Amino acid sequence: MTRRLSTTLLAALLAATSAFAEPAPKDMKLFLLIGQSNMAGRGKVEPQDQEVNPKIFMLTKDLKWVPAKDPLHFDKPVAGVGPGSQFAREISKADPTATIGLIPCAVGGTTLDQWKDDGALYKDAVKRAKEAMKNGKLAGILWHQGEADSAPDKVTSYADRFSSMIGSLRKDLQADKVPVLVGELGRFRPASKAFNDNLPAVVAKVPLCGLVKSDDLMDKGDKLHFDAASARKFGQSYAAEYLKLAKP
Repeated sequence: MTRRLSTTLLAALLAATSAFAEPAPKDMKLFLLIGQSNMAGRGKVEPQDQEVNPKIFMLTKDLKWVPAKDPLHFDKPVAGVGPGSQFAREISKADPTATIGLIPCAVGGTTLDQWKDDGALYKDAVKRAKEAMKNGKLAGILWHQGEADSAPDKVTSYADRFSSMIGSLRKDLQADKVPVLVGELGRFRPASKAFNDNLPAVVAKVPLCGLVKSDDLMDKGDKLHFDAASARKFGQSYAAEYLKLAKP
């Protein structure tokens, strides 16, 4: 009995060692996920969100590549389902030969000013993106943020501030031709209207930038965060807009 148990434990240890020893995937199509809580995800994780696709990976907090599953982010203990996973599934469907790598960097509750190029969030995103780019090429930047910038004075200056941040990011990552996707805020939130109305001007100021609509998306009951189903639908919309921009 003792010998059988020892053999079983040894086999399990060898299997675990083998799994950790697997080399990171190469030549990935990489996507940077940045912004605040609705990009990080606050939807309830369900069994379907735990299913892994062998062609989709995520970069962990400690810079390791693992099969992607929600929650992708680690900004707060409440991290859950955001648009990133479904976005990756849709891109994988459109290009089955590609290996997708997600670089989660969003942090809940953050303002656009906290993402300036001299700040910790920006520097961490650049660091993580550069580490990821050892295993692939940056193909897109997904941004969702604005709940913390919905005050009138913040809305009017948003286009200039966002354009400056994205310009710096593209320069630092040598990503001038990489599409940027900007999502609307949830329409269930009264303060979102003025912000969303201004987003076309924001997108127009940034080359190769697309606007992702939030039509018919629902909150999780807090009038702030998308529920899981809406986050997945949002991910589909991000992918559809990306595929328009990424056409040769």
